[in-house]
Amino acid sequence: MSENRSSGGLNRRRFVQAGGAFLFAAQCPVTFSRKAHAAGAGSMMNSFVRIDPNNVITLLANNSEFGNGAYTVMSMMLAEELDVDYRSIALEAAPTTPEYYSPLFREYLTAGSVTTGSTFMPMRTAGAKARAMLLEAASRDWQVPTDELGTHGGQVTHAGSGRSSTYGELLETIHRLDIQPPETVTLKDPSEFAILGKPARRYEGAGKVDGTAQFGIDIKLPGMLYGAIARPPVHGGSVVDFDATDALTMPGVVKAKAIRAGVVVLADSYWRAQKARAKLKINWDRGTNDGVSSEQFYADYRALADTPGLLAEDIGDAIGALDAAEASKRVVEATYEMPLLAHATLEPMNCIARVEGDTCTVWSGTQYQSNDQEVISRFLGIPQQNVTIHRPLMGGSFGRRSSKTADYTVEAVEAAMGESVPVQIIWSREEDIRSGHYRPLFVHKLRGSVDESGMPEAWHQVAVGQSLMQGSKHDPGYMVRGMDIYSLDGCLQEPFGVFPYGTSYQIPNHRVESHNAPRLGIVPQEWRSVGHTHTGIAYECFLDELADKGGIDPMALRLRLTKDHARMNRVLSVLKEKCDWDKPLAPGRGRGVASRIYNISPVAQAVEVTVAENGDFTVDRVVCVVDCGFAVNPLGIEGQVEGGLAYGLGGVAFGNIDIVNGEVQQSNFHDYPVMRLPQMPKVEVHILPSDEPPTGIGEQATTPIGPAVVNALFNATGRRVRRFPLSSQGFNLV
Repeated sequence: MSENRSSGGLNRRRFVQAGGAFLFAAQCPVTFSRKAHAAGAGSMMNSFVRIDPNNVITLLANNSEFGNGAYTVMSMMLAEELDVDYRSIALEAAPTTPEYYSPLFREYLTAGSVTTGSTFMPMRTAGAKARAMLLEAASRDWQVPTDELGTHGGQVTHAGSGRSSTYGELLETIHRLDIQPPETVTLKDPSEFAILGKPARRYEGAGKVDGTAQFGIDIKLPGMLYGAIARPPVHGGSVVDFDATDALTMPGVVKAKAIRAGVVVLADSYWRAQKARAKLKINWDRGTNDGVSSEQFYADYRALADTPGLLAEDIGDAIGALDAAEASKRVVEATYEMPLLAHATLEPMNCIARVEGDTCTVWSGTQYQSNDQEVISRFLGIPQQNVTIHRPLMGGSFGRRSSKTADYTVEAVEAAMGESVPVQIIWSREEDIRSGHYRPLFVHKLRGSVDESGMPEAWHQVAVGQSLMQGSKHDPGYMVRGMDIYSLDGCLQEPFGVFPYGTSYQIPNHRVESHNAPRLGIVPQEWRSVGHTHTGIAYECFLDELADKGGIDPMALRLRLTKDHARMNRVLSVLKEKCDWDKPLAPGRGRGVASRIYNISPVAQAVEVTVAENGDFTVDRVVCVVDCGFAVNPLGIEGQVEGGLAYGLGGVAFGNIDIVNGEVQQSNFHDYPVMRLPQMPKVEVHILPSDEPPTGIGEQATTPIGPAVVNALFNATGRRVRRFPLSSQGFNLV
């Protein structure tokens, strides 16, 4: 791990001087984000490390921090090679320019649990090259060999003479002698790590606890107006006409006007804007979605699942094997139904926009800066480079803030058009639940059989749901032979599309088909762990059904099916030991297991539940084993596992968006519940040691928790649940 020659693009570096600060430019595959105390000049293009004369080191970050710990791990990587405390590094959001795009996505996007893995080498390399230049400056200035010099705490030291200089003090020498970055550098061996691999507290965590951290919703600009939008009761509805007479008589109200999202009221405070919104009289065109219902979607999808779909995978002869197994009654059939889900971020959507001539500036908590910039420029008809995006911290996202339509951002821009001051649009919780984007509704029909020994021999799955990517700009990359890979991720045994991995299981006859359901008039959106939010439940629960049919223990079955997948088999073996799998549980208690691979990292969870006679249940214990390669920040991994499984558990337990006569029935946390602290189980996280490169962990723990709980409920009660949420089937998490 000492040479970086083979890492694409890592050796192409440029040295820049600007505004008295030196930039160590690193055209790296991906960089990261983090927000800390402000320092130095503003964002500077084509650079990731800035050292100011006052010895403040600034990391320019192109990934977002929304509770994912990205700021912490990126600072740790840089600090390791620069020999400084990671908490001393200041963070600045990089500008939205192609130099900062991720070559993985070819966009300015934080998603897919790739931040840690994709920045591990680039950030270390950027830090190491900066350090090499500082050492050369001191060596030439002091006339001593570089191998006699050391670095520590932001200083270069020479033990022989006792001399030392801060990094900032050496900048003048670097400039005077025109010292350039080296083509290659030797990175630290893992045995030398003082920061990486050690538990580190979240860099921005203290500010979040004491209230000093600034989220998008906190930003206040001089003269800013606040906007509250009255939205149509049906998705896709529009304004026919409106009367704002009563609203305009209220104190602080400035204006009411129609925009594409509805009617926006502008006032000198959000509270006043919201109160005035309630006084609007609006005549709505309810549009083509008036009268649609979730129940009709389920019925239509079930009918589609009974018809042949687009063929995604056909290994062996699943149809023939299933037909042959019918006579011996070794066939199991099941249909799993998953509802629409809201993201329910703690900080609802918000954005500030200012439009001045042919320029636009926005302040937006966003995962997807380049897309927002592109959509805004197209909407306003101005050059993309004339759109400036400032990115604050975000109070959760779970995929919602990566909107392809840039909905909440463009709303603010449209509301700000014609105004001489910035305008902030804030969504209420009710708007977020009723008018947002959702995890698509899905139906999976499965038919499987076991052989005479009880092992699965055939698997036939038909997935029906609304595509996330069809018709979007991502269609060419994420639609394979007409199928959305996110409708199938976690169903297939072999790699598919851009995903270089399949499931860890090997069933000899395996057939998967897909239907892209017709558009619902509701915008689908990635939800934490994307396809696995529905494929994981269908696949892992049906696998347990086959285990039961074959009389094989569910853990033993998974161990046998993963015998050729070393990493997952190791994860399951450790899980079996750590969760006391073979230890009997008392009556009314049950244990379940599920395992998944999302973005390379194998993860498995075992769950213990206690179920009362009336269906009330508690999740008492979750044991999670994960192999995410080298653990950059073990404490951060534990936090992501705990948060991820809490999010997935809440979704499967009571997450449901129900549509009746075109209108969403849920509105706030009283009827769209989220996990509460008393419902949180005891969680044990086991991170397997590994010499493999670091891989993702942000979404991984969300994938197995749902099916593991469902399997545990069956183990406790003998009842299968195939329609969700659990609360709709009489199982209530307490």
